[in-house]
This record gives sequence, structure tokens and C-alpha cells, in this order.
Amino acid sequence: MGFSKEDKSRRVLRGFKTLFFLITMVVSFLLFSAPVLVVIADTLLPCAIISASLSPSSLSRENLYFNLSNYDFRYSIIDVPLISIVRSAVILCVYSFCDGPRLSRWPYLGITTMCCLSSLVFVSLKASYFFSGSSTDRGAIEAALFMISVAMAVAHIIVAYRTSCRERRKLLVYKIDIEAVSVYKNGFPRYQKILQEERVK
Repeated sequence: MGFSKEDKSRRVLRGFKTLFFLITMVVSFLLFSAPVLVVIADTLLPCAIISASLSPSSLSRENLYFNLSNYDFRYSIIDVPLISIVRSAVILCVYSFCDGPRLSRWPYLGITTMCCLSSLVFVSLKASYFFSGSSTDRGAIEAALFMISVAMAVAHIIVAYRTSCRERRKLLVYKIDIEAVSVYKNGFPRYQKILQEERVK
């Protein structure tokens, strides 16, 4: 009986260790993949909200083309998800082409901040025109669309800043800079391109 209790306690402890390991791996994956996850959310959420605000017949190609051809900045909301898609595409491209030191410096954080701030200005101006008119009804779905667009822009900036800080900490921990990489360039192939660019400058 004593052996069975000890074996059972070992199994419970092993189960807790496995669960803790899985939770840690999932959290680490979410933190590492935060830029991509925010891009996916920024692309899908506005499209889902605007689809919910329209009837199924309004989602046809003809009606979408009609809405685009008769676009009015003051009353149309078709441009809000398009802004989110363009913003996410630019940020994803910059994130894909940047690695190592470039994630800790200007290209990723700077371009992400500029894209998000410009989209925030556009959405804020549009919201002021859209909700100031009294001729058409303004529902909760339209308000949620604008709030989601603003929230995703702020989320992009926060994630870019945290990613930049993480990469800077990596460079400090491993003491990697452009001059030090020249000594160990064979061991750090991902930094060879950065080194060559700095030498050309």
C-alpha cells in the first residue's frame, strides 16, 4: 500500500511538472510570436466586425465594388478595415526582413510607430466626421470597429517596443556588436549581412 501511494504521488508530481512545462512553452511561444499574432488579429477583427454589420447580400463582389466606387470619407466605413490590412501588411514585411540588431533599432520600431500613428490620426479624423453627422444611425458595431482599430494600433506599438527591448537585452547579454561580430562572424551567420553593410558605410 505504501508503494502505491508513493507511486501515485510521483505521478501527480510528474503531471504538475508536465503541465507547468506546457504552460511555460505556450506563454513563451505567445510572447515570441506576439508581432505575428497582433498582425493576424488586426487583419481579422475589423473584417469580422464590418461583416457582422452588413447583411449577407451586401458582401457580394458587386456590392463591395459599389461601396468602393461610391466612397465617402464622412459616411463610409469600408476604409477602416482596409487601413488595418495595409498597416498589418507593412508591419509584417518590416518584421520579416529585420532580425537581430535591426529589431532593436530604427527599422522595425520606427516604421511600426509611424504606420500606427498615421493610421490613428486617420481613424480619429474619420470618427469625428462619422459620429458628428445626425442623418444616419450610428450603432454599437460602428463604434466597436473604430475602437478595435485604435486598440490594434496601440497594440502594434507596444509589441514593437517590447520586441525592441528584448533584442537589445539579447545584444547586451551576449555582448554582440558590429566590431565583436567580426571576430566570431563564422559562428553568427545571421549577422554577417549586417556586418558587411556597416563596413560599406
